[in-house]
Amino acid sequence: MKNPQVFQCVLKKLAIKKQIILEVNRRNLVKILSLGTVFTRQSANALSSILEAVPSNQSTTNTPLSDLQKNNIDTLYKKAIVIDGLIIPKGWNNESFEALDKSGYTGFNTSLSSTNLKIALKSLEEWQKRVNDNPNKLIYATSADDFIRAKKENKTAVLFGFQNATMIEKSIDNINLLYDAGTRWIQLTYNQRNLLGDGCTERTNAGLSDFGIEAVNRMNELGIIVDLSHCGRQTTNDGIKFSKYGATFNHSMCEALYKNHPRSKTDKQIKAMANKGGIMGIICLGYMIGPDPGGKTTLETYVNHIDHAVKMAGIDHVALAADFAIQGLEASGATRENWFVPRLTMFKPSYQVRWPPWIPELDKPNRYLSVAKVLDKRGYTTGDIEKILGLNWLRYFRETLKP
Repeated sequence: MKNPQVFQCVLKKLAIKKQIILEVNRRNLVKILSLGTVFTRQSANALSSILEAVPSNQSTTNTPLSDLQKNNIDTLYKKAIVIDGLIIPKGWNNESFEALDKSGYTGFNTSLSSTNLKIALKSLEEWQKRVNDNPNKLIYATSADDFIRAKKENKTAVLFGFQNATMIEKSIDNINLLYDAGTRWIQLTYNQRNLLGDGCTERTNAGLSDFGIEAVNRMNELGIIVDLSHCGRQTTNDGIKFSKYGATFNHSMCEALYKNHPRSKTDKQIKAMANKGGIMGIICLGYMIGPDPGGKTTLETYVNHIDHAVKMAGIDHVALAADFAIQGLEASGATRENWFVPRLTMFKPSYQVRWPPWIPELDKPNRYLSVAKVLDKRGYTTGDIEKILGLNWLRYFRETLKP
């Protein structure tokens, strides 16, 4: 820090007024702290992230700051709240737990089976059991506080959700059943049309149906996150418009950098999402970032998407998301035969599926440490890196989830 004496003085003031400050929205924190005291933006961002991670019964003066002062990204990563916008948990096993230990994750959104209501409820039950059977590793998450507790206890919080709304079937009341069973986020459509609206590869691009708008309203009432990652252009626009709370693109990318891909989001959509308080998780799946993953499409390309999203949405509305197994695609057994070839018929040609589909640095458990290092080299402050790693998700969970 440029002025340690001023920094320590601020900490003393924070300790006295902790109860007041902890109730303040994080986005206004820097403005409040700076009244009558001048210190660097980096100091302010670091303080903001520290306060985010401190439970309400823990004094801010007990939080060690020496490692943050050294601006060591490895140490920063260990201290940071790290949240993945989407992990695919199919086939979760001992190797998955081993990868989780290496990841540095504080939590993740998990994508469960959504074929119909019966299968969805069974999938939720299975993951509830997995959490209950592994209390030393996992925490069932329904609020931002669960992610804070996970960090404090060196565990991982898991937020249950679905990449399609087909399990709602024909009844809005089924959303209540899913909520009671643990659902906290739902993607309105996958690639194809469902009863709620059109997906991103559907020919018609018709947007949300009346039933879809009703579903969004019920999700808002309950505190279920509205995700638009695979939604068609008009469905995305409608989801942003009709949701009372900020919607998410929890695993997507920027159309400005990878044009004409059905899964990308336009600058206008990114700005509209952010204006209502939403968040965009930049997807790690290499062929979604560019046409040559592992070749000309690199880790730097991935961070280019982060850069662009920050320019469009602002630093408080950009985060990270894998969209594959915790251990990575290659380590989880993906091959050309069992992964690539089936997708040539599962997805339309516009999806531009490539083999291999991964960016090497991102296809490993501690993928976001690699991202943090590139962000550091590009001049992001420690506070802004922490926001992208997880504090932005934490802010969003506080504003949308209703525990």
